[in-house]
Amino acid sequence: MTFLLLLLLLPLFCILFVILFNFVWIPLRIQRHFRQQGIGGPPYRPIFGNSAQIRRRMIAEAESSPSTAFNHEGVVQRVMPHIYNWSKMYGDPFLYWFGSTARLAVSEPELIKEILVNKSGSFGKIRINPVSKVLFGEGLVVLEGEKWNVHRRITTLAFNMERIKEWVPEIVDSTRNMMTKWDAKIGANGSDFELDVHKEFHNLSGDIISRTAFGSNFEEGKRIFELQEQQVMLVLQAMRHVYVPGFKYIPTKKNRLWWKLEKETTELIMKLIDKNKNIKQNPKTLLSLLMSPYKKEDVLTLEEVVSECKTFYFAGKETTANLLTWAFLLLGLHQEWQNKAREEVVRICGDNVFPSVENLTELKIVSMILNETLRLYPPAAMMMRQASENVKLGGRLDIPMGTQLFLAMTAVHHDARIWGEDANEFNPMRFAEPRNHLASFFPFGLGPRVCVGQNLAMVEAKIVLAMIVREYSFVISHSYVHAPMQSLTMQPQYDAQIIFSKRA
Repeated sequence: MTFLLLLLLLPLFCILFVILFNFVWIPLRIQRHFRQQGIGGPPYRPIFGNSAQIRRRMIAEAESSPSTAFNHEGVVQRVMPHIYNWSKMYGDPFLYWFGSTARLAVSEPELIKEILVNKSGSFGKIRINPVSKVLFGEGLVVLEGEKWNVHRRITTLAFNMERIKEWVPEIVDSTRNMMTKWDAKIGANGSDFELDVHKEFHNLSGDIISRTAFGSNFEEGKRIFELQEQQVMLVLQAMRHVYVPGFKYIPTKKNRLWWKLEKETTELIMKLIDKNKNIKQNPKTLLSLLMSPYKKEDVLTLEEVVSECKTFYFAGKETTANLLTWAFLLLGLHQEWQNKAREEVVRICGDNVFPSVENLTELKIVSMILNETLRLYPPAAMMMRQASENVKLGGRLDIPMGTQLFLAMTAVHHDARIWGEDANEFNPMRFAEPRNHLASFFPFGLGPRVCVGQNLAMVEAKIVLAMIVREYSFVISHSYVHAPMQSLTMQPQYDAQIIFSKRA
């Protein structure tokens, strides 16, 4: 009888041992390993680590407390409160826990450069929550190894500067159409009119990515953008929780919604692909380039093309729209730089000439303004990597395999030790000369996985800013509440209201 009882209890003991080993002993051993190297951090909490503390207390408190004034001092505190608070308590770097996985928060440029520029494979992409694939598919964002190499070669060719120059007329046309709608508001409401530029620029960048990627327009892609907005909220919730393996297959209410959104998004993109399958009709679109073999061996399957389309629909809209939103808020606050930008545009482009490929590189002040915007409000607040083997970092830190590395981009961009005592002030003159250290400013990443679409984002932002600043003067509305928040990208929590006046 006793033997039979032991047999029945053996599986329970095995499960208990596995839980204790993986969720208690290993994390405590790793924590001790880092503490012996002088790296502190909040104590490990079994099973969920510090994730609930970050999500329920720090992020919730930050997002419930908007700034009382439009300044840039509280950006780090709002978008990554755990980095702001714990770096003060434990120094840099420090260790915290996402579930039972160790995360090393890093904001030292030398270490960040070593991690991102590394080509040995020691620092790979982290395993993202499977739910994220609803938004990005199996594209560049999640791929590694040879598959990533193939996708990267094809997309790099699609986004080379010569190709982007061919899209300039499309960007100009989309912007002109938006400005025509703005002018109609003047006739109805007098000389001044108020707009939520966050919404306006999302619609604009959606139209531009639809034109350049698919030869269509915003209306055709509108439903895809709506679906992706719903997916973003679900993905953000999922990324802040510890993933339970296999949970995505359980038909919960939220999972059924994920499945529905993924199915409809895929079907809509497939329709666009089918509509454009004769690539000779639209040889300049991103879609045609994705469907054209780079080499005989470099051919994307239909499923892979769909995945990349999902990525470019989301990233192509979000990155530029948010960059423009913050740039116009900053120029609405800093009238002297708005005037400098306008004077440069008029001088280089002329009063009635739209920006062209030839004069884009001459817009130095516009470029400086955009770079300073990216410093203060980078689209992605941070980057993540994971040690794929035991590795020595910075010649002094022993990093165990599986450790995640949280690269605190926003904290680096606001660090007074790097940028000086005025680090939290808007000063585009910082970019009058090239930066001496790559990893002090890396809004699009560094190294092999640097953002493939950064040239398009910057060209698009330059054209839009130049066209609008020449035609309108603008100030921030009294209804604007400064509250940057971190969704999948950094954006204003309560929209971005700006009052425009048509220039004579």
